[in-house]
Amino acid sequence: MAQLSLIKHSSGILIPATPETSDFLQSKVRLGAVLVAEFKQVRNPAFHRKFFSLLNLGFEYWEPTGGAISSNERRLVTGYARFLATFGGNTGALLDAAEQYLERIADRRVGSISICKSFDAYRAWVTVEAGHYDAIQLPDGTLRRHPRSISFASMDETEFQQLYRAALDVLWRWILSKSFRSPQEAENAAYQLMEFAA
Repeated sequence: MAQLSLIKHSSGILIPATPETSDFLQSKVRLGAVLVAEFKQVRNPAFHRKFFSLLNLGFEYWEPTGGAISSNERRLVTGYARFLATFGGNTGALLDAAEQYLERIADRRVGSISICKSFDAYRAWVTVEAGHYDAIQLPDGTLRRHPRSISFASMDETEFQQLYRAALDVLWRWILSKSFRSPQEAENAAYQLMEFAA
């Protein structure tokens, strides 16, 4: 069974919205045939493009930084050094030793780590940070936040607008506020990118 995309014309008739739908109707359906279907109004595709334009803008302005030691690892090691200091050690000396240890580990890791930009990973991060995720428990007991689908079939227009606003907040907080004076200015830049791509 084919999935057809149709647009309501001003005269009240439905016309093909995509080349695939047009091809199907011309090649597979004979003139006068009756088709039976369940109709569902989909989200605004222009708004969907606007969302991806905003994501692309954030991706272009984002420069990955970081190091071979995660903030969680750094917190764990320095926390342990502070814990040891409570037993009578010199706090400054233990923190210096912890920092030297972390630098040694980082130097060993640098050879095997390369930082690259991945749009798919970035998009998943924005979606999760915007609160559109499912918490999944893994076999080792850890919880992982997995982004929910943003496909037309999986969310309605209202939910998508909420995701858009939350994603704009995330991108503003982490990336776009460094380059634009306001979220509105960033949205305008994303809109211009969308118009340029069209």
